[in-house]
Amino acid sequence: MKLIVAVVQDQDSNRLSSALTKNDFRATKLASTGGFLRSGNTTFLIGTDDTLVDKLLELIKDNCRSRDQMVAPVSPMGGNADSYIPYPVEVEVGGATVFVLPIEHFRHF
Repeated sequence: MKLIVAVVQDQDSNRLSSALTKNDFRATKLASTGGFLRSGNTTFLIGTDDTLVDKLLELIKDNCRSRDQMVAPVSPMGGNADSYIPYPVEVEVGGATVFVLPIEHFRHF
């Protein structure tokens, strides 16, 4: 058994949630916030059989796409903020960050 932890951008959350349900995967959704852009994410916790991990990873890949977005950088901590001019920067956001963890023991009550 494996625990899949998938952190996805909020824009992809509903699409992934629907795809998981349609393919009989049960998931717990947690609201989360990214550290770099400080934007909303959704973290999915999904327990699954070892034999279904590849199918699940493909499902996540198909429903979470990356995109470019313009963001204003956060001012630097410390230092002189008077000389800091925040120019927008284009960064790639979205997609999914996925962790696959082995589960030694599982019980459902």
